Amino acid sequence: MAFDKKLLEILACPVTKGKLILDKENSELISTQAKLAYPINDDIPVLLETQARELSHEEVEKWHS
Repeated sequence: MAFDKKLLEILACPVTKGKLILDKENSELISTQAKLAYPINDDIPVLLETQARELSHEEVEKWHS
């Protein structure tokens, strides 16, 4: 995956307007505040709440630290 790090700096969670964390392993952008993971398809982030999956409590803890 060749996701642009500069793009990550300007993207924000559409729900909370907070920062997103890149999860390269799962090709997702993580919002710990919204407890959502947004998919990245073909290097394009899909920042739609309806397409995001809910994070488990363990996942939120993992990314929050």
